[in-house]
Amino acid sequence: MAIVFEKPHALTDVPTHYCPGCTHGIIHRLVAEVMDELGIEGQTIGVAPVGCSVLAYNYFGCDMVEAPHGRAPAVATGLKRALPDRVVFSYQGDGDLAAIGTAETVHAATRGENITVIFVNNAIYGMTGGQMAPTTLPGQVTQTTPYGRDVKVAGNPIRVCEMLSTLDGVALAQRVSVDCVKNIQVAKKAIRKGFENQINKRGYSIIEVISSCPTNWGLTPVEALDWLRENMLPYYPLGVYKDTSEEAKGNE
Repeated sequence: MAIVFEKPHALTDVPTHYCPGCTHGIIHRLVAEVMDELGIEGQTIGVAPVGCSVLAYNYFGCDMVEAPHGRAPAVATGLKRALPDRVVFSYQGDGDLAAIGTAETVHAATRGENITVIFVNNAIYGMTGGQMAPTTLPGQVTQTTPYGRDVKVAGNPIRVCEMLSTLDGVALAQRVSVDCVKNIQVAKKAIRKGFENQINKRGYSIIEVISSCPTNWGLTPVEALDWLRENMLPYYPLGVYKDTSEEAKGNE
């Protein structure tokens, strides 16, 4: 009997703690599939900081290192410089990467650290109760913005890919989504390119994944995906914001 679908080897056989409808599980699978296809599970080190991804070390079969909140790029930098033959990736949420970890994110990118960053953007702090994040949309209701985010008080949301694409050290900055099959396929290709860039020593790659958070958005899983399409994708357009690979240059 031919096997047409199975769990990636790089994912452990452990039930995840994620809420129903959370898209972290999809993203985890894509990362694991890429590790399997590239044959790099045994040489890969993942870095998981604080946030909903804090227990990612239970789910990936590769080596994992836990980082303090926001410091995953600094930890990944140390790992990659000490062990340059390893493939190092960080898996971070928007509160982690774009709030407490902003400095680490920007400076790892501008130095061109040869690491791969998987950035999950669901426009809210998930694990800690649903407060406003740097990516929370204008007018969006959260636990700390019960009347909606007021940009006159809290400022505007950060578009991370657009910001990092201006830095010379960045090899790839791409925003994807996992709300439908077509977008999931695009997301997997982007994640694979991020890992291949590192293997080919091209520098820093960030793949921003627009994700849903049904629990803290107060929506059902289906409603959350609809809300994502109607509200997040117009504010955070999908696409490649920077790509220095030879393939990309050939398409110019």
